[in-house]
Amino acid sequence: MPERVARPGAGARFRRQVMFSLRSEPAVIFFWGRLVIWGGALFAYFAIDPNRGPYAARLDVPRLTHDLGAVTDVWARWDSIPYLQIAEHGYGGVKGSPAFYPLYPWIVGAVGRVLGGHFVLAGLVVSLCATLLAYLLLHRMACLKLGAADARRTVVYLAIFPMTLFLQAVYAESLSLCLALAAFLAAERGRWRSTGLLAGFAFLTRPTGFALIPPLLIMSWRSRQPLRAFLGLVISPVVFLAFPIVLRVQLGDPWAFLHAERFWHRSVSPFGPLFGVWQALHAAWAGVLQLTIGSAQHWYWTPVNPARAAALNLEYLAYLLVLCWLGVVAWRSLGAPYGVFVAASLALPLAAPSDTYPLLSLPRLGLTMFPVFLALAVVGRRERAHAAIVVCSAVLLGISVAEWATWQWVS
Repeated sequence: MPERVARPGAGARFRRQVMFSLRSEPAVIFFWGRLVIWGGALFAYFAIDPNRGPYAARLDVPRLTHDLGAVTDVWARWDSIPYLQIAEHGYGGVKGSPAFYPLYPWIVGAVGRVLGGHFVLAGLVVSLCATLLAYLLLHRMACLKLGAADARRTVVYLAIFPMTLFLQAVYAESLSLCLALAAFLAAERGRWRSTGLLAGFAFLTRPTGFALIPPLLIMSWRSRQPLRAFLGLVISPVVFLAFPIVLRVQLGDPWAFLHAERFWHRSVSPFGPLFGVWQALHAAWAGVLQLTIGSAQHWYWTPVNPARAAALNLEYLAYLLVLCWLGVVAWRSLGAPYGVFVAASLALPLAAPSDTYPLLSLPRLGLTMFPVFLALAVVGRRERAHAAIVVCSAVLLGISVAEWATWQWVS
């Protein structure tokens, strides 16, 4: 009788799949891209004098952000502080901390304790692992929706996006991007319970995770079994209930995550996203006047150099216009759910504009709108468009990395 050939076990198959993924094209792009950005940040930190912006002395918390020296600490800036505070001590230590959703700091806290209390290092490990997985998922999504020819370009555009530095910082953007991609892929495959679970985790990661609700509802309605799909999505709000329960236990207020937005100068407008658009246009026009006339009058945020505030407001409006355009491209090229996801992701911050800068953090939020990179891959099919995207993105990324490393506000 012929001998039976032993099939590899599940563990062996999993190890082979992992090794294949680590040698794949998106993994190579991840490795070299992250290495260059890391090197650029360290170069800026050591080469630029002074290497700490004017607000570092007031805002930095060395006991949280100083861990293993500049090699790791350069990625702990600004919002990293509340994330690290939550990871170490929960929500009781910093006013306004409930505005930062819990899943990322919970994971960082768990990894940090395993690493002997090195929480900045833990944040880097979590961010980089989530980013690598996001690269692999984005490549798979691009192959599914656009074809293999466009998949590489999609990942490259993510790797050089001007805000991509936040994917390796102690920030939640990497996990948010990863979970959004995973939820969409699960929905495309009809795995609705997994979709609901992943969407729930996305809700626990960032407020913009709720932008998944409209596109996933559209996809469930179009599925072969809409009722089954909808019931799978019901898992997501159940998962999110963990957050108000924790806030009730730690702070006595289950809705503290809503009340904390006022601390960060945000409040929901009764006019919805239209109010944010109006405020953005007003701030940008004021910026044009300020830069052309040379006025020293302050607009919106008085502690900042007026010219810098004007430039940032104009920059943020430019990002808004580009993201809106790419959302339309995504709708036409990929289908309504992908365009709706971009629209919902923009509508959430626009409905609660900041009193400091109306579009504060919008460029960084664009990093988690993965259909934008698929849309860029469609636009980049033309050689000149591809060259323009690469050059503009790389230049802006270099500036952003230098600003970040020296404690300047980026987004």
